[in-house]
Amino acid sequence: MSGIIASGTMPSALVVLGAAGAIGAGVVDAALESGRAVVAVGLDAAAHEALRARHPAARLVVADAAITSDAAAAALAAGLREGGIVVDGVVASLAGTHRCGRLIDEPADLLRRTLDQDLLPHLFAARHLLPLLRHDSGGYVLVGGAGGRYPWAGYGHCSIAAAALRMMARVLNDEAGRQGQRVQLLSIDAPVRAGATEEALALGRRALSMLEGASRGGAAIVDYAAPMTSQVIANAQPPAASSSPVPGRVAPAAAAAAAVPGRRDLRAARALLAAIASPMPPGSFQDEYC
Repeated sequence: MSGIIASGTMPSALVVLGAAGAIGAGVVDAALESGRAVVAVGLDAAAHEALRARHPAARLVVADAAITSDAAAAALAAGLREGGIVVDGVVASLAGTHRCGRLIDEPADLLRRTLDQDLLPHLFAARHLLPLLRHDSGGYVLVGGAGGRYPWAGYGHCSIAAAALRMMARVLNDEAGRQGQRVQLLSIDAPVRAGATEEALALGRRALSMLEGASRGGAAIVDYAAPMTSQVIANAQPPAASSSPVPGRVAPAAAAAAAVPGRRDLRAARALLAAIASPMPPGSFQDEYC
């Protein structure tokens, strides 16, 4: 690990794991927008420079670290302690990159590697960062990828890891609750594409709202449906109605208005079908393995 805080420079901060990925960067942006100090943990130097460029005057420190083991997580926790940081919240967006393939056709190592990349880093991080949380207001939010509730075609190994993360969130929430802490999972229902800054920022704001409500309780798992952005809606617009309808027939626009309760529902359905038709592979939308 490198780039950790000099002692006394940032007494209280939100720790964002996987900050170099699309989701993690969205969390950092949302946190800095709200005036929080942030320790952004990740491995992509270019993404870190982009964060610094977007927030030149913010209270932001970047730490290069990979949560690949208990020892790595312990080193991160030690660095935070040495810097005198009081951790007032953690958001962890940790995932690997995975190839497409039928689970039944692939060697067992594929599933083992997926669990090593998508599940165990969350356990390592929680084990060493939960003890640093400020008890009066700190919360801990895991961000889980799509496919945890229903199988993701071609990425069944990722669905298994996502489902396991849902159960881990429940277990950690129960165990941490006995110490007056709260661990929650923000489970996204669809990939967040690289460059989709609006979506990532909205997701980051949702994660922050969970942290702010941690002291008041809440469900261990929060299922998140990405809001319809203006770009998605524009892409999902139905074709314009013909200006010369066939005589004796209702104009297409009028028929749609009569048959469909709300045009927004139709757009949302079209956007969903488009997403299903062209799925994004895991890892390309979340974060490098961090």
